[in-house]
Parts: sequence; structure tokens; C-alpha cells
Amino acid sequence: MDTFGVSVGAGSLRSTAAEAVHFPHRWTAEGVTVQAPFTGAHLLHLAAAGCVLNDVYREAAALGVAVDGVRVTASGAFDPDWHSTGIEYQVEVDSPAPPDRVQALTRQVDAVAEIPRALRAGARVQRTGG
Repeated sequence: MDTFGVSVGAGSLRSTAAEAVHFPHRWTAEGVTVQAPFTGAHLLHLAAAGCVLNDVYREAAALGVAVDGVRVTASGAFDPDWHSTGIEYQVEVDSPAPPDRVQALTRQVDAVAEIPRALRAGARVQRTGG
């Protein structure tokens, strides 16, 4: 079974790989880097990873945790009928804050990140129009 992995990075943890795509980002002056093939499976996982990255910056600001960089990797697979077997993600945070504050930050992000929450709850997808 193939897995469909993606990576997003910002700040000190931005990718320097030639194939990384660069996007502007409201939380960082340098923008974000994205490493993901352009397939629907990868884009689904990218949505979760991108949301988590954004929310690390948002929640860090709210909690007063300095963040120098963030990298989120996400991957998952699909069964033969293309039902997702789930998405797993990892967060790396470059911060001068003590490790327990960074861990509290990532726990908070996991609780509030909107796209992972929507995926966990399930979403109706319906074609409209012709």
C-alpha cells in the first residue's frame, strides 16, 4: 500500500530542496515551503499539515511562546476502494522555549486545528451543478 507524504516548513525549518514550492505566509516574512506531488491524496494530507503549521504560529502567539521555525510532515494511505486509512502527522518546532512549553503548544494545536478536526468528524462532499 502506497503512502502519500507531504512536508511544509516555515522560518528556520523551511526546506532548501530544489523541488520545494514557496508560498507567502501571513505568520512569517519568508513564507512557507511545500514539498508534495500534485495528487488529490497528497493535497488532502497537505491541507492537514498546512493547517497545523498555521495554528502553531497562531497558538504560539496566544500563549507567548517564541517560534523560530516549524515543520509539519503528514502522510497516510488508502485502501483498495480509496477509503483513507487515516492521516498521521509530526510537528517539529524550533523554539527557545523550554521543551514542556513547546509540548503544551503542540497539544493545544492538536486540539484546535480546524482541518484535522473537520477530517476527524467527517465531512460530506457533494458535486453540485452539471
